[in-house]
Amino acid sequence: MSTDRMRTIVSLEVVSGDMLRLRWSDGSENLLEALQLGSGIDFTGVELDEWGHSIELANGEEIGADRLWLEALSASGRSDARSFLEWRLRNGLSLSRAADALGLARRTVAYYSNGDRPIPKAILLACKGWDASHPKRKAA
Repeated sequence: MSTDRMRTIVSLEVVSGDMLRLRWSDGSENLLEALQLGSGIDFTGVELDEWGHSIELANGEEIGADRLWLEALSASGRSDARSFLEWRLRNGLSLSRAADALGLARRTVAYYSNGDRPIPKAILLACKGWDASHPKRKAA
């Protein structure tokens, strides 16, 4: 059965003060530039937490692996996968609920969510349509 992969960071290498190489538990590797995470970020002295769920900058700021993975998707030209995953996360949709919402197989949603397959424009447009027809409830 296809599932969401929980990626953790297995190692990091500071290429320069503004460039970081991340190796992930699924075997993938990405280069991230500090500017992708915001201005003023410096990777000098960065450390990986014990479990690979975040990195800690020298100034004490922590950046979670989930956020870093989203940035890595963008950096590797997979903004389609990032948009799809953000849609699922924003709406709290499991693989099964997202599959039902879009009329897709659960396995297909897992492939899209994990960045294993390119996401057709029609699916990304369907996600926007789903958002428009399911407005968030406002707190009273």
